Amino acid sequence: MANLNAGVICMIFLSLFLSISNAGKSLPFYKTKVIGADLKVSKLHFYVQDIAGGDNPTVYEVARASITGNSTVRFGQVKVMDHLITSEADQASAVVGRVQGLITSADLGVMGFATNLNFYFTTGEYNGSTISIVGRNEIGQATRELPVVGGTGLFRFATGYSISSTYSYDAATSHSIIEYTFYVKTAGARLKNIEHEFL
Repeated sequence: MANLNAGVICMIFLSLFLSISNAGKSLPFYKTKVIGADLKVSKLHFYVQDIAGGDNPTVYEVARASITGNSTVRFGQVKVMDHLITSEADQASAVVGRVQGLITSADLGVMGFATNLNFYFTTGEYNGSTISIVGRNEIGQATRELPVVGGTGLFRFATGYSISSTYSYDAATSHSIIEYTFYVKTAGARLKNIEHEFL
């Protein structure tokens, strides 16, 4: 009997201790809801007008390292860009948006850029939506693959990849035309409105 009473008293003290130790602790700040797969895949194909020379360039150097001037691959150079996106290779073709971001020469041996780009669409169904890509971009390669890491608007929850290649280059004007194809997996209508699920 004495052992039983001692056990009850221990349980009471343990409960009291746990109640005191948890006092003042807030509930988790997040809420998780599992929603079944509701996804779609889109393919986008367009051209980027990269103009590094002339009266109206669309890319500028903003920083460089002490080694950059002596580096054959311009290691440490950082550039910011705001290029036109067109539906066809011709610069006069329909404008579909702009690509804005940073490229950093980040390889000591070859022309390899650490790339951070946001593709901002301004026409049609995707007006106001964006796709973001990051990663290694080795310009000497015939085709380059970079991952899609996110998006906004109709590209919420975006994942996937982009394939790019140099369509043409005019040395006299320093005008490159880059061809892009995106394969993007995004949320369907139910997932795009996920904020309404968290009331």
